[in-house]
Amino acid sequence: MQFSALQLATMLDGRLEGNPDVKVSNIAKIEEAGEGMLSFIANPKYEEFIYTTNASILIVNESLVTEKPVKSTLIRVKDAYSSFALLLEKYKQLVGNKTGIQQPSYVPASVKTGQNVFIGAFAYLGENVVLGNNVKIYPGVYLGDNVTVQDDTVIFPGVKVYDNCVLGSRVILHAGCVIGGDGFGFAPQPDGTYKKVPQIGNVIIHDDVEIGANTTIDRATMGSTVIRQGVKLDNLIQIAHNVDVDTNSVIAAQTGISGSTKIGKNCVIGGQVGLVGHIQLADGTKINAQSGLSKSIAEPNTALMGSPAFDYKSSLKSQAIFRNLPDLEKRVKELEDMVKQLLSVREGV
Repeated sequence: MQFSALQLATMLDGRLEGNPDVKVSNIAKIEEAGEGMLSFIANPKYEEFIYTTNASILIVNESLVTEKPVKSTLIRVKDAYSSFALLLEKYKQLVGNKTGIQQPSYVPASVKTGQNVFIGAFAYLGENVVLGNNVKIYPGVYLGDNVTVQDDTVIFPGVKVYDNCVLGSRVILHAGCVIGGDGFGFAPQPDGTYKKVPQIGNVIIHDDVEIGANTTIDRATMGSTVIRQGVKLDNLIQIAHNVDVDTNSVIAAQTGISGSTKIGKNCVIGGQVGLVGHIQLADGTKINAQSGLSKSIAEPNTALMGSPAFDYKSSLKSQAIFRNLPDLEKRVKELEDMVKQLLSVREGV
C-alpha cells in the first residue's frame, strides 16, 4: 500500500512542507530510512538525522526549527510521537482486517457474533459465547462457556479465557495469556493438607485494556477480579483473585499482585515488584522495579522503592549511606582509637 504526503497530512491534520505527491510504502527509523519510507522525529537527540536521512516523508513537531535545508517532505503536527503511533495503528488495522471463520474450528450454534468477526483455525468457543463487531480471534484460542467479547477486541494465538469472563471493547490480549484461571485458594486442614476452595467468580476486563503475553489473571473466589478502563499490563504478570486495578494504571513485567489488593488510578508499577494481599494503593502511586510492598499506601502520588518498599528519596539516601558503610566503619574506628588515646593521656596526668 502506498500513501502520499498529502493523504498522510490530511489524516493527521498536519501542515505540509515539501512535495505533496511524494509517496511512501514502508516505515523505518530515521537513521535507517530510505527512499519511499516514512519516519518521524520526537526526541531532540535525533534531530541531527533530519539533514542526512533518505526518508521521503518525516513527521515532526510543529515547534521544530530547521537550521538548513531538508530534502524530506515534512508533516508538522502538535505531537509527532502520538501522530506516528496513530498511523501505525491505522496501518495495523488495514493489514489485520481479516474476517470469516477458518476451519477446523469449533463454534457451536449458541454462539452469537457481530459483523466482520474473524475466528482463526483451531479456535474453540464454548456455549453461549457472545462476540461483538470486528472481534478478531486468532488461531488456537479457547473461550469458555458464556464468555462475552465486546466490539473491536483482538485475541492473539493461544489465549485462554475461562467460563463467564467478560472482555470490553478494544481490548488486546497477547499470545498465551490466561484469563480466569482459578485463584490460589486453599484451606489448611488439621492433618497438614490443603483443601481447595472453589473459585466461582470471574474476571471482568473493561474497555481499552492491553494485556501482554503469558500474563495470568485469576478469577475471583466470589465476585469479580476487575481490570478497569485503560489499564496496560506487560508480559509475564501474575494478578491474583479479587484484585482490582483501577483506570489507566500500568504494570511492568514479572510483577506479582496478591489476592484482594486494590490498585488506584494512574499507578505506575515497575518490573519484578511484589505486592502482598489485602492492601490498597492510592491514586498515582509509583513503585520502582524489584520493590516489595507489604502495607497500604494512603497518600496519592507517593513514590516508593526497595524491599520492603519505602519513600523513594529516603531509599536513595539509604542506598548512598549503605555504599559508604566501609568508609564510615573505618572513620568510627579511628575516632574510637583517638578517644582511647585521649583518655589514656588524661589518666596518665
